[in-house]
Amino acid sequence: MAKVALIGASGAVGSRLLKELSDRGHTVTGIVRNPEKIAALPGVTARKGDVFDRQGLTDLIRGHDVVISAVHFLDSDPDTLIAAVRASGVKRYLIVGGAGSLEVAPGKRLVDTPDSRQSTSPRHRRAPISSTS
Repeated sequence: MAKVALIGASGAVGSRLLKELSDRGHTVTGIVRNPEKIAALPGVTARKGDVFDRQGLTDLIRGHDVVISAVHFLDSDPDTLIAAVRASGVKRYLIVGGAGSLEVAPGKRLVDTPDSRQSTSPRHRRAPISSTS
């Protein structure tokens, strides 16, 4: 099983990922602003972290097999997150989130378009997370 650092583990997407990772037997460090919001699940350790603190994130994620960011894209600095992952030496970085925050034109998000419900469809897939590259 993999050792996973999950940034944004208490959010809408992150909390679902946290449960799924725990259910599959992975060891997970849930990195959040408020660790008390993390559900007590097998294999899960809640840690306080700040998505704008590169060095703090680097220290929290070092030694993991994979980092998953479930932080709302508009509430973070992608450059800081990427720099922390690179500095930590973790080789695998996955970003997840809703497609609604994607820009379809400068300054216009998909979620703000009239036909956004028709242009996106949720798909669920249970794929294993392996600890090998």
